[in-house]
Amino acid sequence: MQGGANNKGLVCLIAAAAVVLVFAGSSGIAAAQAAGLKKGFYKKSCPKAEEIAQRVVWNRVAGNPELAAKFLRMFFHDCFVRGCDASVLLDSASNTAEKNAAPNLSLAGFEVIEEVKAAVERECAGVVSCADIVALAARDSVSYQYRRSLWEVETGRRDGTVSSDQEALADIPAPTSTFPILLANFSAKGLGLQDLVVLSELHNFIHILYVNGQCRRNQQDPNDNSTVVPMDPGSSVSFDSHYFVNLKARQGMFTSDATLLTDGRAAALVDKLRDPGVFLDHFKNSIKRMGQIGVLTGAAGQIRKRCNAVNS
Repeated sequence: MQGGANNKGLVCLIAAAAVVLVFAGSSGIAAAQAAGLKKGFYKKSCPKAEEIAQRVVWNRVAGNPELAAKFLRMFFHDCFVRGCDASVLLDSASNTAEKNAAPNLSLAGFEVIEEVKAAVERECAGVVSCADIVALAARDSVSYQYRRSLWEVETGRRDGTVSSDQEALADIPAPTSTFPILLANFSAKGLGLQDLVVLSELHNFIHILYVNGQCRRNQQDPNDNSTVVPMDPGSSVSFDSHYFVNLKARQGMFTSDATLLTDGRAAALVDKLRDPGVFLDHFKNSIKRMGQIGVLTGAAGQIRKRCNAVNS
């Protein structure tokens, strides 16, 4: 028994050391990833690009508020696999693309991304990437309820040409993850503890599927449609700080939510983020950093003609 306890302690020490080492290098990763992105990248090449994207997205969200959840989820899942390169949009004849992986089977909103792409292509063909459209759609869909842009989206991403379901399975954080695992996941992408806690608000959107206006829990089985519950009681499809109020009251729906309270630093941040103003200020910085993960810029990648297929 004692030998087993010692082994368990050794495993914990190794895991903790791994987290520290990965976290230490995260700032350098983030700086490298941001290179090539800038505000107003299309100011000269396609000056109406962001206006067009916002118009299409706002028009769609007005009739379907749940699109905000869908686009945030799409953006998160795209960035955590091969970086923010729109690889999550690619189709595969053999059903082996990212969108075919179990965590992505419930992704939605692809048709709106294609609608934005078609509208932008009519304005300036071959200029605006699908990766940037995904980033803009996430911002604009959430911003609709406030009727103003909640955060600045740096643009200049290019589109990837590879999409793998196995990479999606390996890289997308599981809702059953413990705090050390989550921190290691985020640190490996150049994100820190603050980003982990702040972006956990996306659990209010990301790990849910809407069924008749309600949300169903997928903590134990992502394919289980039998249990229908509100993920964030009192908040519905609104994007706000209510998640942290519920989390503090021990109403987090997933292991990955509740585990935030097991770390002193994370728990202290949860307290602060219950304030709506503090949450929005922190969120806009964290989502900006997430949008810098593994971006392709310059001559890397391509500008797809259609978002669901690489150029021939």
